[in-house]
Formats: sequence, C-alpha cells, structure tokens
Amino acid sequence: MTELTADRLLGGRVRFSQPATGYRAAIDPVLLAAAVPARDGQSVLEGGTGAGAAALCLLARLPGIRLTGIETDAALAALARANAAANGMDARLQVIKADLPGFRDGRFDHAMANPPFQPHGSGSESPVAGRRRADRESGPGMLAAWTESLARRLAPRGSLTLVLPAARLSECLAACRDAGLGAIGVLPVAPRMGQAAGRILVQGRKSARGPDRLLAPLVLHAPDGRFTPEAERVLREGAALAI
Repeated sequence: MTELTADRLLGGRVRFSQPATGYRAAIDPVLLAAAVPARDGQSVLEGGTGAGAAALCLLARLPGIRLTGIETDAALAALARANAAANGMDARLQVIKADLPGFRDGRFDHAMANPPFQPHGSGSESPVAGRRRADRESGPGMLAAWTESLARRLAPRGSLTLVLPAARLSECLAACRDAGLGAIGVLPVAPRMGQAAGRILVQGRKSARGPDRLLAPLVLHAPDGRFTPEAERVLREGAALAI
C-alpha cells in the first residue's frame, strides 16, 4: 500500500483514508450510494469495494442496513475494513477478499458497483497499477460478468445499481437484460445544464416486468461552478437519489 491521505465524504460525516496515488474516489461512489433503494433491516452487496467510499456513504445514510463488500486487492480490502472501524461501522460492513465472478455466497436485497470505466483494450493504460485496475477492464466482457455475478446473488425483485460513463449505456443495458434484470431506470448525470451527460446511474430489478425509465438529468454544477442545490443535497448532505 502506498502513502495514504486523510479525506472526508458527505460534507465531513465520513472519514476516509485512501491511497495517495492510483485510483482516488471522487463523486461517483457518493452518487452510487445515494441511488441504492435499501431500507432498514436489508442487506447490500457491493462489487469492487476498493477502500470503501460507496459502502461508507451508504452505511452513513442508512444506519439500519448491513453491507458485504467484495474486493480482489487484499491491501484495499484491509483499508476498507480500517475505514469502517474509524467510522464505527465495522459491525455492519464485511469486506471479503475475493474475485467477484467467483463469489457465490449469500442472498442480498440490493447490490451496487462502480465497475472499471474503460472497456478492455481501449485507449492507453495508466502506469499505476491501482488506477489501471479501477479504470480499465482486465479482460473482455468484464461488465457483463460483474452484472451477472451481482444479479445472481439478488433476492427476487432485488435491485442492482451501477455507475458508468454515459458512452457505455447500450452495453450496460444489454448486460442487465442478459442478467435477468427488468424495469430499468437510467439517471443521466450532466456536468452543467445544457451539456451532455458524462455519467449514468443504471438500476434494474431482478425478474421485474415493466417499462424502462429515462429520468431527467442530475445537473452537478451551476454556471458559477458551484454545486447545484440538488447536487449539494446528495454530495454534502447525504440525500437519496430516486431512480
């Protein structure tokens, strides 16, 4: 593990240590956690927990849930456990060092993931191993494999929520369909009003029937560069996002 930095999430409600180099959590895991429709007493599975940013934000918003995180990097898994302990959440967060497609234990009410953003073989790879693992798929079909693995562990009507670049929308929808998810909702995330969405939050439910939904975008920044009131409520105050 490289040198760590001490950071804060949700306006300081969550203390969060993460590697100083390589992949560093920004707003994507916070948005992901805000969109999971869990309720008190329910269980959540996360694929690719990393240092625990999304898990900690979700547990901070919903103190009555339990979460299991799957992380292939042993050092990051240990850091996620330490972050949970620093926030008094270690009794509610279990982090398992495992490869997600091989994980076959348990049944969960909800699942979430911030998969590697870039498809296998696209663009140039980062020389930093941690960033490379987080940013780029290690092999072809990784998004489909993650989606199927997470959906397999869901209870009937359980939800899967993903955050991805908008350019991967069609691939993500196909992966959700192939995994048996229906009634899919898509929330675009635009940097500013009038600009194209750079991110999407996609959510489907296991074995659900019903129309898909394309929601109005969440706009992150006002013309002066500050967060919009809607984004501020999610990113700073821990408000939920409905999909």
